[in-house]
Amino acid sequence: MSIPTLITFVVYFVFLLGIGAYFYRKSVSIEDYLLGGRGMGAWVTALSAQASDMSGWLLMGLPGAIYLGGIENAWIAIGLFFGTVLNWQLVAGRLRVYTEKTNTITLPSFFEERFGDPTGLLRTVSAIIILVFFAIYASSGLVAAGKLFEAVFGINYQLAVIVGGTVIIAYTFLGGFLAVCWTDLFQGSLMVVAIVLVPILAYFETGGTEPIRANMAAKGISTGLIPAGSKFPLLAILSASAWGLGYFGQPHILARFMSAKSLTKLKESMQIAIVWVFMSLSGAVVVGLVGIGMFDNLAGGDQENVFIYMIDKLFNPWAGGVMLAAILSAIMSTIDSQLLVSSSALAEDFYQKAIKKNASQREIIIAGRICVIIISAVALFLALRPNDTILGIVAYAWAGFGAAFGPLVLFALFSRRTTWHSALAGMVAGTVVLVVFKQVGLGEYLYEIVPGFLANCSTIMVINRFFQQKDTQILKDYDLVTATIRKLNK
Repeated sequence: MSIPTLITFVVYFVFLLGIGAYFYRKSVSIEDYLLGGRGMGAWVTALSAQASDMSGWLLMGLPGAIYLGGIENAWIAIGLFFGTVLNWQLVAGRLRVYTEKTNTITLPSFFEERFGDPTGLLRTVSAIIILVFFAIYASSGLVAAGKLFEAVFGINYQLAVIVGGTVIIAYTFLGGFLAVCWTDLFQGSLMVVAIVLVPILAYFETGGTEPIRANMAAKGISTGLIPAGSKFPLLAILSASAWGLGYFGQPHILARFMSAKSLTKLKESMQIAIVWVFMSLSGAVVVGLVGIGMFDNLAGGDQENVFIYMIDKLFNPWAGGVMLAAILSAIMSTIDSQLLVSSSALAEDFYQKAIKKNASQREIIIAGRICVIIISAVALFLALRPNDTILGIVAYAWAGFGAAFGPLVLFALFSRRTTWHSALAGMVAGTVVLVVFKQVGLGEYLYEIVPGFLANCSTIMVINRFFQQKDTQILKDYDLVTATIRKLNK
């Protein structure tokens, strides 16, 4: 165990807990606790959205995939980049205006109000989907934390998971959305510095491109973007790049759009976010490639530690501790967001609307904090005995949200006539197709988000032919939001 690195991590933990304690008394309403009072500035919105997006898989899972499969796995990064750009351009502004118009602060509540569901089924089913897939998603971050502490300090994996999870739970429990966003601002800055600096230094330390090419040739790793080992290369490219479809349905990212102070700030945030994500994804791909030249035999899940080993080789314990904290930043910045959105699903969409409709703001905040503990316990349980790689766990949860919610968000923002019948049927169809496709093993040939997303879209379009929106207030709101967006975009 390196004492300087340990000290760096302890200081980092204290800093995060301090932010949580600072914002503890600033959350006086449920909107403050879950959306920061819709007052987030451009930099906080941008870096919080992207840091909460790029979890431990950015610095561990993606470089590991590149290390094993070569440049052909870069299609994941390409798909994610274009998905990010489209999400900011198509969804961010409209969702910010529409959620304020409908006076909603969670995705399930927005669906209910936007489509005019009188039964509550749309809100309830979507909240259940959030709880299930976020428990899986959050567990992937705790797996990453466990691997990080195990590799750096040599401590027991299960103990490492518990330590990392405890710190994340503590500052999310205390400060809510404000604490999460402000920690994300710091964590996102640290992440991009590390993911750019480390591979550049490693490239020169390794000796340039020749060692990388030599090791790729020795291992039979493809040096091109076309998947060499696949029977259906175009299908493999589609499968990898389809990660970009997931952006339209990620509740923890969409919550950042809802929290922005204004559309003007969102436009500034978009520019910052696109630059950040391009640098981060490019850096992660380069880490994997340079790692091929630097390390000979990493496998069996150990390839996801390539960034950790690279830092250990390049930096002294003090500087290395700071760079390793960037991995911790990636892990924490996503888990805290997932815990908060999950707690909102329980507190806002279940407790307030189904259990105690006249609950005070203070009661709902307390319920939200209790929900953070509950979801964390489930995620910790799943993480203690992982049955997949970090990237594999993330892929399933990411696809779940993309297939269930992505089409609903797009139809909510761009389709005037969609009804709650169509939305509910589409969400259920997309989720069922995704789960079945994965469970029968077809996910090996095509990423399950593709059939799930298509099933959702096609179901909505078919039912829209039989049920069309006739509620005059909903149609009026849609026209008003559309007119507002057009006016502001001129």
